[in-house]
Amino acid sequence: MNDNSASVAKSEDEPPNPAIEPGGIVSADQVSGISKLNKDNLKKIFDKYPVRITNYYFSLIKEKDDGVYKQCIPSMEEISDLGGEEDPLNEEPEHQVRQGVPSLLTHRYPDRVLFRISNSCAMYCRFCTRKRKVGDVNKQPTWKEIGKALLYIQEHGEIRDVILSGGDPLMLPDKTLDKILAAVYLIISKRENGIIRIGTRIPCVLPQRITQELCDVLKKYHPIYLNTHFNHPNEITTESKRACGMLADAGIPVGNQTVLLKGVNDNPEIMKELMQRLISIRVRPYYIYQCDPVRGANHFRTRVEKGLEIYKALRGHTSGLCVPHFVIDAPGGGGKIPLLPEYLQTITDEKVVMKNYEEKEFEYIQAD
Repeated sequence: MNDNSASVAKSEDEPPNPAIEPGGIVSADQVSGISKLNKDNLKKIFDKYPVRITNYYFSLIKEKDDGVYKQCIPSMEEISDLGGEEDPLNEEPEHQVRQGVPSLLTHRYPDRVLFRISNSCAMYCRFCTRKRKVGDVNKQPTWKEIGKALLYIQEHGEIRDVILSGGDPLMLPDKTLDKILAAVYLIISKRENGIIRIGTRIPCVLPQRITQELCDVLKKYHPIYLNTHFNHPNEITTESKRACGMLADAGIPVGNQTVLLKGVNDNPEIMKELMQRLISIRVRPYYIYQCDPVRGANHFRTRVEKGLEIYKALRGHTSGLCVPHFVIDAPGGGGKIPLLPEYLQTITDEKVVMKNYEEKEFEYIQAD
């Protein structure tokens, strides 16, 4: 085991402290002032799922039930929902195909792992795939668990891509994040085409967390990529533009993963505006996800046909840079599966018949 991994593993068996107290609306009394629910009903939700809204993100709400409101304000549908699964993507160790995967890792694909280094978020999204665990202080990763994950990555030479996730990795202090990144980098940088990725919603919900000091930490570990998470055009502001610009200026490519959410962005024009605004702040649309069948979040799900309708409204109707992949993260641990409109009509030895975004048919003659 290398020195960096060993030093992390031998640290005391306690979780790292969050970088900041993001503040915001966290009590049932506070939420009841803006919610349609009374305090008793809100308490039932608080007892089951965590609630935290940053003051910044709350300020983006323009009216009740708008696309920002629905993402952060609790609903009784969360606790009346008996459908779906607690762990629909089979992320927990007992559900993974590979044996011996540490609790902080998901090793679904051959050459990459998801590494959950934080269980805290600046805001707890009401549609979260990890509602079962995110925000639970008793499930905050410990240094011992982090060390076990690093040892697994080191012992599995096929892993060349490590995705730091959570919770939100950027909730960790700069020094703590630096320590973990250094340990991962020491392993991954020795492997052919090794990269590190970070998944975070901080640029959207708490862009003030993106500082020059943080960027100076991140850029030490190139090639490093960051995927963030905007779901609605109203989330793109002067502050989020500044945050994403700082990351881009540090040489960190920024992508975006959007979740298709009923009543939030299940509209072709809203989604197109979102994708165009993302490009304008130097963020590349990467995925549109079909909403996972998570218990407590099924009221956000749309039919798959709605996603295909939105995809068709993007392809050809705006620049290709604005068109992400539309995917379903397959329940049961099947991974991300792209869904595309049927542009290809037929393919033979002689020709290919296809339709464009206007539903016009064209032929391509095959090579001899």
